[in-house]
Amino acid sequence: MQLTNSEIQAMRELMPDYTPGLEAMEHLEKHNGDMEKAFQDLWQEKNGQVIMGEGKSLWDITLKNLRNELCGDDGFRGQIKEYTKNPGSSPLLTGAIVSLVGLASANGLPLDPAIATVIVLYILKIGVNIFCDYTEPPTASGGTLPPAP
Repeated sequence: MQLTNSEIQAMRELMPDYTPGLEAMEHLEKHNGDMEKAFQDLWQEKNGQVIMGEGKSLWDITLKNLRNELCGDDGFRGQIKEYTKNPGSSPLLTGAIVSLVGLASANGLPLDPAIATVIVLYILKIGVNIFCDYTEPPTASGGTLPPAP
């Protein structure tokens, strides 16, 4: 999943005084809008190198863990939906980022605000309902969904 240069610039203009947002935009620009690469780069910068098992992506694991918290939280979903109705609102965007940081931390998943910015932008790009349904764990009947892009 990628953001275009114009989408990155629009987000940069929405958060001119929000340092974590600007830091996220720098990493997105560095990786030509590739959200997973920007996430991994930020994670390594903030937390050091992560060694994952074969076939496991830190991005996928993080999204899977966050899904449980975010998709069940009507407040966060409401913030995302409000922002999508008013996509030029800097307070709504930064509010969603701060909310994600708070929700994640309260559930034992400490997230740096710059990393949370990339995740919120990803959720906004694909839509909160698609995020919640697409990253849903396998069903009890044994069916599986493909991993998040």
